[in-house]
Amino acid sequence: MDHKEIEKSIIKRYRKDIWARFVKGVADYDMIKENDHIAVCISGGKDSFLLAKCMQELKRHGKVKFELEFIVMDPGYNKKNRDLIIENAKKLDIPIQIFDADLFEIVDKVDNSPCYLCARMRRGKLYSIAKDLGCNKIALGHHFDDVIETILLSILYGGEFKTMMPKLHSTNFSGMELIRPMYLVKENYIKAWVNYNNLTFLNCACRFTERDANHELLSKRREMKDLINEFRKISPYIDMNIFRSAENVNLDTIISYYKEDKSHHFLDDYEEE
Repeated sequence: MDHKEIEKSIIKRYRKDIWARFVKGVADYDMIKENDHIAVCISGGKDSFLLAKCMQELKRHGKVKFELEFIVMDPGYNKKNRDLIIENAKKLDIPIQIFDADLFEIVDKVDNSPCYLCARMRRGKLYSIAKDLGCNKIALGHHFDDVIETILLSILYGGEFKTMMPKLHSTNFSGMELIRPMYLVKENYIKAWVNYNNLTFLNCACRFTERDANHELLSKRREMKDLINEFRKISPYIDMNIFRSAENVNLDTIISYYKEDKSHHFLDDYEEE
């Protein structure tokens, strides 16, 4: 199947479940503005490659004018994984630029929280590359399931309520933003699109997960995926209700919360009421 047929499948066959949800997320959270220059970050997985195709389609057919760069940061992939990324980019007609970073070599020497360090370093490197290319935003391929998994992880293992935001200002790169245009797209439809087009993407090319498939963080993510799938068997509405819980927080029924490191407790003004 050539790239035009693959593009058509997004607009036609998966119009309701992928394209419409993608466009709605971009619009609802005001992710793209006139004359934006956006670096689409491609990891090699299904989510980031679909993001790239959706961004191409939006640029072609959308009302807002913006520019795109498609960047692949190679943190130290083996040759087989790197070649697969290049092959998929050609198949999908995505003009990628590859930047070497050797992050795996650096993180491999760290004993504590290598995944946390690697994620921070990768994010910083992506911002740096994007800024050098003249971009003001980076786009990542996080989707709906990533969002609700984050909510459950924070509650069940962090003892707090927080979500993965649809967009963020960078704290270290002035004038830069991070956007997540796939925010409303469910993972099962992404998988369906991949299977329909007979595509093969990287699953996880991290050197550490190759060495230790039971890494704690990934294990917890897998727990959340399994838990959400069980919820979906009980009711088709539970996943969306988890998502909406982050939009419908009633502060009158919250014992305490914090904003900008300042804590607010319901007893602070309880007697005044």
